[in-house]
Amino acid sequence: MKSIIQLKIATPPLLIALALVCFGFLSRAQAISPPPDGCYPAFTTVEGCNALNFLGSGQGNTGVGWYSLFLVGDANFNTGVGAGTLVLNTGDSNTAVGAAALLLNTTGTLNTAVGTDALVFNDTGGGNTANGAFALFNNTTGSGNTAVGVETLRDNTDGVDNTATGFRALMSNTGVDNTANGSVALQNNTTGEANTAVGSQALFSNTEGGGNTAIGSSALFSNEMGNFNTAVGDEALLSNTTGEKNTAIGTGALFNSATGTRNVAVGFQALLNNTNNDNTATGYQALLNNTTGNFNLANGVQALFSNTIGAQNTANGAVALANTTTGSDNTATGASALLFNTSGGSNTANGSQALINNTIGNFNTATGYQALLSNVGGQSNTAYGAGSLLNNTGTGNIALGANAGLHLTTGFDNIDIGNTGAVTDDSTIRIGSGSAATFISGIFGVPIAGTPVVVVSNGQLGVAPSSARFKDEIKPMNKASEAILALKPVTFRYKQKIDPNGMPQFGLVAEEVEAVNSDLVVRDKEGRPYSVRYEAVNAMLLNEFLKEHRKNEEQEATIARLESTIAEQQQGMETFIAQLKEQAAQIQKVSAQIEVNRPATRTVAVESP
Repeated sequence: MKSIIQLKIATPPLLIALALVCFGFLSRAQAISPPPDGCYPAFTTVEGCNALNFLGSGQGNTGVGWYSLFLVGDANFNTGVGAGTLVLNTGDSNTAVGAAALLLNTTGTLNTAVGTDALVFNDTGGGNTANGAFALFNNTTGSGNTAVGVETLRDNTDGVDNTATGFRALMSNTGVDNTANGSVALQNNTTGEANTAVGSQALFSNTEGGGNTAIGSSALFSNEMGNFNTAVGDEALLSNTTGEKNTAIGTGALFNSATGTRNVAVGFQALLNNTNNDNTATGYQALLNNTTGNFNLANGVQALFSNTIGAQNTANGAVALANTTTGSDNTATGASALLFNTSGGSNTANGSQALINNTIGNFNTATGYQALLSNVGGQSNTAYGAGSLLNNTGTGNIALGANAGLHLTTGFDNIDIGNTGAVTDDSTIRIGSGSAATFISGIFGVPIAGTPVVVVSNGQLGVAPSSARFKDEIKPMNKASEAILALKPVTFRYKQKIDPNGMPQFGLVAEEVEAVNSDLVVRDKEGRPYSVRYEAVNAMLLNEFLKEHRKNEEQEATIARLESTIAEQQQGMETFIAQLKEQAAQIQKVSAQIEVNRPATRTVAVESP
């Protein structure tokens, strides 16, 4: 990591020595009598040249060392052990152990300095604790600081409530409310506030960033001005400089993130290479290769492992979406879910190995163990249930139920509900398998215009077609329809389990119809007569009707011809009669003429003899 900066003392030792020499020329305001050694009043202990030299009414002071507590005056309960400790002090309850410790303290109180030059420049600051050579070296007015270790909080002047433990921890600090535990932890912090660094080189480079927490060796090492970051683990958020509101827990978590913000990484090397914002990774190497992708969520070992620029992905489970690189808007929940997805987007996989082989397919939804297992580039498929659409590589398929659509391979736009489907299916709907009854609401009693739906023995629904393009061997029915003349229509009631209301029915008996024409019956799975093809009976009735209709038409034509002949004959008779009448009139006329021209008849009387 970064080499430790060589020790540099802020104030030359010569300056301290000159200051101590100057004190020797001051006039004595009050001398200790009898001179040391001896027993002194007011709980005072003194040993050393000019120690407690100006003690007034102060009590409970202990000065051991050259010029220790030299100007103590009326101050109480101070302890100075070491040459030049608390030389200028007039405050109460200070403790200094080590040469020049708290050397320049004047009115500061409740300070504790242990180590050479510890708190040497402290003036009015109070409640400080410095343990280690040059700890809190430059502190003047800062209060409530704790420094344990060589040069800890060395450059702090007026910062308050800082805690530093470890070699050079918070060495450059002037800010407030910082906590550093570990060698060179927060070493370069200047004005940053409310930071916590635990571990060697934790938050090493931080200068102005605030509200950061780093726990672990080199955690948040490079952070300078980033705020509100949390790093727990060796080298967690190591490269972060200005990124804010990041959380990294685990060795190497968010290792390379520099400016990214609002990222959360929990686990070894989670979000290791991330540079963007708003990602969440929980688990070993989760989102390890993510660079500029954002709004991703990965929970599980190597979840979204290879993602680089893909955005808005969610992976929950070991190696879920592990190979996705550029795909976005994917959701994978379950071990190995969407494992091999690379650029496919807007996919949802819930269940172990769901959509495991998908690479470029989009808009797929798989819920259940191995759902859509074999899909590679198929799109807009929906599979719900363990093994559903297991072998499918097609598009636009829907499967609901365990192993639903199992046999589909390359089919398109199929819907399989509780059915394994068929290899050759395309645009096919299959519902159920082996069910004994079907109930569908919203049909009975609903008026609608349309075409009757029929069902075949394998359960397929459809509309019986009439177009010639669906038919072979088309020929006239002729006498084939005469079989219906032998049918015996009956009235009946269905058995109670079929029709509890016992409504009167009208129709035929399938067994009787079979005896007349076996082609007019529908058989069950065992081959027994089950129903009658009434639509065929209707067609045969139509044929017989048309045959009778044609006979009627022929008879009517014959009658019409006969009537026409009769009319013609009647007209001829009338003409003939008229002619006869005319001839009779002429005959009568001629007869009358003859009668006129006939001579008169003479009468002769003959006498009998």
